[in-house]
Amino acid sequence: MLIIGILLIRRALKSSRKSLMKSFVPKNMGFKHVSREEIKTTHTRPLAQELFAASDQNKSIIVLDGTYIYIQKSSNFSFARRSYSMHKHRPLVKPMIVVSTTGYIISILGPYLADSKNSDANILKHIINQNTEDFKSWIQEGDVVVVDRGFRDASTVLEELGVTMQMPSFMRKGSTQHTSEESNKSRLVTKIRWVVESTNGRLKTWTYLARTMPNTQVPFIGDYVRIVGAICNRFRPALSSGDSDQDKIVAERMLYLSGQNNDLQQFISDNDIEKITKASWKPMDELDINCPIMTEDELRCLIFGVYTVKLAASYTQEHMSSDGIYSIHGYVHNRSLLCLKFQSRHVSRKQYRSYIRFKEGSVDAWFCSCPVGARVVGTCAHVTSALWYLCFRRHQTDQPSDGPRNWAADISDAANVSY
Repeated sequence: MLIIGILLIRRALKSSRKSLMKSFVPKNMGFKHVSREEIKTTHTRPLAQELFAASDQNKSIIVLDGTYIYIQKSSNFSFARRSYSMHKHRPLVKPMIVVSTTGYIISILGPYLADSKNSDANILKHIINQNTEDFKSWIQEGDVVVVDRGFRDASTVLEELGVTMQMPSFMRKGSTQHTSEESNKSRLVTKIRWVVESTNGRLKTWTYLARTMPNTQVPFIGDYVRIVGAICNRFRPALSSGDSDQDKIVAERMLYLSGQNNDLQQFISDNDIEKITKASWKPMDELDINCPIMTEDELRCLIFGVYTVKLAASYTQEHMSSDGIYSIHGYVHNRSLLCLKFQSRHVSRKQYRSYIRFKEGSVDAWFCSCPVGARVVGTCAHVTSALWYLCFRRHQTDQPSDGPRNWAADISDAANVSY
């Protein structure tokens, strides 16, 4: 009876998958189900249009990225090698997600293998060369494709189609920090590109896609991902829409600032402020600095986003002593320039210096020695953390524990054993 029940379930699942792929998915998924005009008029955020299309309504803006569906290790050695990702250090396959700037899923292509021959750039080349889903007819000259750095080798193919690639900047060889121009340009891209990451996360809310799939299901992974994507398009709200007037104001500010250099960086260099002696550093509570009081909404407006604000609690937690004292050390130059030392969240032996200049009760300028700290369009996570605590958190009457719990207290630590 058990075997009969399993066979009946398999038959039902197979029938349901085929029916959905035949009648439901084509109406809600794929380049053929939606026109460029509909994407431009209904599924394009005004902020993206202002940043990358100069309000040109003839340009279509799409965002691409690959996602991962984990699978079991195969006993077929050839497939095991080609499905093993050196990036994730486990076997997987890679569907390529194409979304609009509101997070509407235009299409899901693949899945593709995970070896080095199937990088994001090579996958995009394959899509264009094979004209998958008539991609070359859908996309037109002047359109904009927003991607991450993994697509850099596909830039030539897109240029041949007359398509503009928007991608975060690469750090120059031998450099330890992006220039202001590079950081500003990258921030414009990340301001729009996050929707594809959120789309990937939305797909993984289906537990079956988030777990390791048995290899017997590998032939059907593409169907499952497309079915889930079609359901998201049909029944879930847009990830990002934005108010047209507000988006235009934000875009104008970002574009203006993106053309500015970080004057505070030059001031610090000219005055040798980075050579502050060790004796000059004092605990935060002993520093004489006039910081404005801000709301979280004002902070988000200043930094053009929410991600670094979310990180601020974790940075603050790491620098908060057990008795609730903000144990970070700093230095004040001429009562207007605050310098702070932050521990890197990635490398234990590395610290960054963050500089914030206040003027007439407002935040005037900032700079940080971290890789993206020279940008003017928004702030890095270290500067955001300092502003979040100094201008907002310490002025709150209720002071609950911020940040995630440190589970290390519940785990044995050989480093703390005295011999």
